[in-house]
Amino acid sequence: MISILASEIAEIVGGKLHGADVTVTKAPVLNSQKAVAGSIFLAIKGEHLDGHDFVEDARAHGAVLTVGSRSVPGSHITVDDVTVALGKLAHHVRVQLSELTVIGITGSQGKTTTKELLTSVLSNVAPTVAPSGNYNNDLGAPISLLECTQETRFCIVEMGARHLGDIAKLAAIAEPNIGVVLKVGSAHIGEFGSVEMIARTKSELISALAPSAVAILGTYDEFTPKMASLHGGKNVFFGEESSCEIRATDIEFREGRAHFDLITPEGRTAVGLRIVGLHQVANALAVAAVATELGLSLDQIASGLSTAESGAKWRMEIIELPHLLLINDAYNASPEAMVAALQTLALFAQERGGESWAFLGKMRELGESSQSDHAAIGTLASELGIDNVVCIGAPEYASSLAENSHTSIFHCESKDEAREIARNISQGDVVLVKASRSEKLEELAEFISEQWSEGEAVE
Repeated sequence: MISILASEIAEIVGGKLHGADVTVTKAPVLNSQKAVAGSIFLAIKGEHLDGHDFVEDARAHGAVLTVGSRSVPGSHITVDDVTVALGKLAHHVRVQLSELTVIGITGSQGKTTTKELLTSVLSNVAPTVAPSGNYNNDLGAPISLLECTQETRFCIVEMGARHLGDIAKLAAIAEPNIGVVLKVGSAHIGEFGSVEMIARTKSELISALAPSAVAILGTYDEFTPKMASLHGGKNVFFGEESSCEIRATDIEFREGRAHFDLITPEGRTAVGLRIVGLHQVANALAVAAVATELGLSLDQIASGLSTAESGAKWRMEIIELPHLLLINDAYNASPEAMVAALQTLALFAQERGGESWAFLGKMRELGESSQSDHAAIGTLASELGIDNVVCIGAPEYASSLAENSHTSIFHCESKDEAREIARNISQGDVVLVKASRSEKLEELAEFISEQWSEGEAVE
């Protein structure tokens, strides 16, 4: 973060400074234990915890200033709304950093992976700031901006939404030079009501772009390409169609990873991804489109993509056990993400020759389409030739399976029952564990891993 006096911050956010006029040199933190010398502590009152109760701990870790809604020990600024104040401060700093290029990324699927790939590519060229984890809301996005300094050249801002208008607010704070929409899908459709409303929300990023900015648009759904009409500046399309400026061709699947030829206006070159799944091609193309607009060479882009690895926990996490492959994808689930995971499972099983196991929990926030969406995934699993589908508290997956399906279905009411089913896994098999985050199926993945390792050790 750029160096700034507490009195200046108070004026920017419309708050009142109490105590000494200290100098802030580090970005804000939400967790008192993550405070460092020179940082701001954001005292936010949540549903279960009140940040004001942790001010002393933040100060002990080095925080020099607190921003909160009531008086606390030490130098502090009181405001009506800490989140709003944070946004004001982030926008101020963003405007001050005239040499900074901000890239905003949104979409129903792939935001975090795309962010990680882009960070890997851009970090090889110049100082780059990107959010850690799933930092994509009205707290995380401003904090990412505030981590930038005068030396930072690229800032990647991941933009998620729970309501109409959320992305518009983030875009107003970040003022992106490049806006990326990956794909419109049905994640959180229960909250938005329809895919059309989700598309409208994602399009807020493109509507907010200045004419001098660039819109990067995927061609993997019917809504995203149409967003070009909302932007008066340059639009760049990526995908696998010949009409796309940035595209992939000759796509192959080897050892769980995609290999393809990347085509840009500069030429054509080979890319071999290290992250798992054919669906990662779309994310890689989005990165290539951004990097091309930023002036990176084709070799720099291909090299960056081919060496990047994902650090996202429980997202297509490959666990190589003795004679068993476990795919832990328990972080989240939407119909689109479930399709991608099952396709990857099927391809892995074909390569390895063993049986495929899909341990599937509920996909949440699907609204009225929940029953049909779950049933469609079960049907797809059968069509893909998945050998075993274990439905954990989600019998809907099997509700529409054909009578002649060769897929074995196991119904479990709990993870404990699923653990018993897991004892039937054999050497050479490939196992997928996937559900919405609230189902906590990472616990099942950990059990399978431990059980298998112990069994192998005994043998």
